[in-house]
Amino acid sequence: MEKPNKMCQSCGMPLSKDVEKGGTNADGTKNLKYCSYCYQNGEFTFKGSVKEFQEFCRQKMVEQGHGKFTAWLFTRGVKRLERWKN
Repeated sequence: MEKPNKMCQSCGMPLSKDVEKGGTNADGTKNLKYCSYCYQNGEFTFKGSVKEFQEFCRQKMVEQGHGKFTAWLFTRGVKRLERWKN
């Protein structure tokens, strides 16, 4: 069985904060590498570049009440996650 990650390998959100506790593969099984916001039905929900995705995540965090600096800081590490390494 796949060992769950502590954080989504696309956005960096702690998987413990994901209401679905992981994304879904094309066959409907749980994907424990990515959160349900980033990965649904075997596909990534965001199709842009890593820089566009960092900005998207930063804006979402600010909308949810995080400070602008905190949001910027947390999104800086996105490019080092498994999805974006190539």
